[in-house]
Amino acid sequence: MSSVAPSAPPTTRARAAGSLYRGREGMWSWVAHRITGVLTFFFLFAHVLDTALVRVSPESYDVVIDTYKNPLVNLMEIGLVGAVLFHALNGLRIIAVDFWAKGTRYQRQLLWSIVAVWVVVMVPGAFFMFKHSFEVLFGSK
Repeated sequence: MSSVAPSAPPTTRARAAGSLYRGREGMWSWVAHRITGVLTFFFLFAHVLDTALVRVSPESYDVVIDTYKNPLVNLMEIGLVGAVLFHALNGLRIIAVDFWAKGTRYQRQLLWSIVAVWVVVMVPGAFFMFKHSFEVLFGSK
């Protein structure tokens, strides 16, 4: 009677290498893309609601718009611009990865490229967007 040794189950290390996502750049760009998409959706929803208010009561619309003129909302606007910009740039990266034959090979470099473009655009953009709030707060021009 010949017995064949049963095959050993794969080691935990071997299974983990092929089946678990390890939290690299690709995962974080995926998470950031989803978060920025949801944030943009909720902004658009709120924007449609407050803009629709002008048809109901123009005076109420003016009151709502006046409440938006403060530094906290200005910070939120900067965050919105950052979210939309990242979402758009990362969307272009996703298109490149999906439709360019070498896209998957260069996905990490593409991600760091869009992060660099995002920083180059956001730093001066945030400065000029928040500059107005400083002028309102401190009365300087």
